[in-house]
Amino acid sequence: MSKHADQSLKDDFQFDSDDDECFFQDIDLLQAQGINVADLNKLKTAGIFTIKGIQMMTRKKLSAIKGLSEAKVEKIKEAAAKLSPDSEIKTGLQVAEKRKFVFKVSTGSTQLDKLLGGGIESMAITEAFGEFRCGKTQLSHTLCVTCQISTDDYSGGKAMFIDTENTFRPDRLKQIASRFDIDEDTALENVNYIRAYSSEHQYEILDKVAQKFHDESGSFRLIVIDSIMALFRVDYSGRGELADRQQKLAQFMSKLQKLSEEYNVAVFGTNQMTADPGATLSFQADPKKPIGGHILAHASTVRIYLKKGRGETRIAKIYDAPDLPEAEATFAISEGGIIDAKE
Repeated sequence: MSKHADQSLKDDFQFDSDDDECFFQDIDLLQAQGINVADLNKLKTAGIFTIKGIQMMTRKKLSAIKGLSEAKVEKIKEAAAKLSPDSEIKTGLQVAEKRKFVFKVSTGSTQLDKLLGGGIESMAITEAFGEFRCGKTQLSHTLCVTCQISTDDYSGGKAMFIDTENTFRPDRLKQIASRFDIDEDTALENVNYIRAYSSEHQYEILDKVAQKFHDESGSFRLIVIDSIMALFRVDYSGRGELADRQQKLAQFMSKLQKLSEEYNVAVFGTNQMTADPGATLSFQADPKKPIGGHILAHASTVRIYLKKGRGETRIAKIYDAPDLPEAEATFAISEGGIIDAKE
């Protein structure tokens, strides 16, 4: 990349000299475009803190914010379009330049990292699904520690853990931190935790997460949701509520994807499996499938199928990914988290 192109991109996104300290454009910049502070505060109350955040919201949803008329929304949209570098059509080369800021969070296993092309990717959603005891929660906890470790590609940062099934264990993080020679209290301090009690609450939490990311710009590297579907599965039952469930799930996943792009963080979510009644008719080798249907399948950038192997080993298989080949890797679960399986 040319120095001129690199500097131009950094100017667009207000990068500071310290790597990617501020990846986004603050909505306070709209004051210079004639948008008053009161209206900006209304946007912040609704969980919108960036120029890209405004672009990601429809006019209808913005108009639903108390105190914002259609005329005000139109003015805000126009002002955001003037400031945003994303409003213009880009070449493939320019997109490639922007993607140089994508980073990978290590899983703790070199074999699993290799399978994933380096680890869990930022600005994307990685979903891991499988039966119980296949390593989903262990991987979640390991990532919360490894995301704090600086590499040649990026500086380590904090994790946000959204817990829907009461699976978060601070003592587990201490064990994993000890493996990587990280102070246990520091490791825990760098993990922000919030418990979700319903699918509605799970969605609303993302506004708090956005505010935290905005207030501590550049500090966070990872969002973990363990698990994505558990509360949706409880709150919506039977075929009569399926359409409503899928609509709400689509809104949640869309908001999650926007957060990952807005603040350049990696998103890792776990998912459950269910028996596929149609599998016997199609002669599938594995009669189980991840829940969430097409909505979750399309929303997840990378999908990993985790299953038990021999003894303490686990097998990870690329189920779906835009730039990774279908392949498998073995790993194991140790006191120090996810590790390579012994030969």
